[in-house]
Amino acid sequence: MSRTTIGIVLNGVTGRMGLRQHLIRSVLAIRETGGLPLADGSTLWPEPVLVGRSEAKLRAIADQHGLTDWTTDLPAALARSDVQIYFDAQVTSARDKALRMAIDAGKHVYTEKPVAETLENAVELARLADAAGIKHGVVQDKLYLPGLRKLARLVRGGFFGRVLSVRGEFGYWVFEGDWQSAQRPSWNYRTADGGGITLDMFPHWHYVLEQIFGPVRAVTALSTTHIDRRWDEDGQPYDATADDAAYGLFELDGGVVAQINSSWAVRVNRDELVEFQVDGTLGSAVAGLHHCRVQPRAATPKPVWNPDEPTTQRFRGQWQEVPDNEVFINGFRAQWEQFLRYVAEDGPYTGDLWAGARGVQVAELGLRSSREGRRLEIPELLR
Repeated sequence: MSRTTIGIVLNGVTGRMGLRQHLIRSVLAIRETGGLPLADGSTLWPEPVLVGRSEAKLRAIADQHGLTDWTTDLPAALARSDVQIYFDAQVTSARDKALRMAIDAGKHVYTEKPVAETLENAVELARLADAAGIKHGVVQDKLYLPGLRKLARLVRGGFFGRVLSVRGEFGYWVFEGDWQSAQRPSWNYRTADGGGITLDMFPHWHYVLEQIFGPVRAVTALSTTHIDRRWDEDGQPYDATADDAAYGLFELDGGVVAQINSSWAVRVNRDELVEFQVDGTLGSAVAGLHHCRVQPRAATPKPVWNPDEPTTQRFRGQWQEVPDNEVFINGFRAQWEQFLRYVAEDGPYTGDLWAGARGVQVAELGLRSSREGRRLEIPELLR
């Protein structure tokens, strides 16, 4: 069996997501299992080149994982002939410039979202990538979560009949940083650094809705900053200028209405940190990161509203667990494998930079909807 090496510049591996999900649980995990098997019987071997701003951090990560190829010089890394793919997990404000450099260097690009801070820049990146003839992709990790894969299976199988509505709840309490350290970096809460939960999460919700239920045609949103003062990584107070909560109403093809709340200022009273309830004429489902439960039409109870007496029904016990029926690997790794097959053997792939641009478009329109207090239709993007 032959083995082909593919060089990958990984920029932003000193950050939480870049390190844990993309380097350790995706690229290195593929290597630990012997590489990625391809359709012709050969194996694709990813060879990472770590890139970041801190020599000390890069050296420590490389030493810990038995790697030797790292640099703080992105242009030099992109100039290498043994590198075919550029991946970006930097802060949002630094992404656009780096992606343009990679496209100019003729590298295939795969990136975290949002792909850019503005729709104009996101569309320009997609056009540049198309003109360069490279392959491009955007991280859409939520689609690969076991719970949402089960939910998509139910949709494809016709379980819901006609889908009526989708209700999503996402979020948790992110500590302010004064008496307990925050779980998210401080740039997330500064508009000037590309922070804000609308720009962060609306692209996620867009591809989830688009890929599972259908195109999103209009948005109405309220974005707000509940906690306006936080403390950074050095314990210094700062003004939180970015939104930390966004309440969105999305209108889809076929009359489907989706309501999704996103908040870093909410205490969790759910089974999982994100949950979606889908209601249809023939049944309903509640899906999270891992679990998915259903209630078909024939097994739907008949509650009666009576505020004078406590209910005796245990509603959560009236739902049935959807079985796995397959082995689910880490969602980030699953999409990495799909993108690598797309590059190596032209396998199927839908989450390109145009999909990323549509996500930025929905976020931008959501923020505008919040400012102007009105519903906004979503126009088609012109290529």
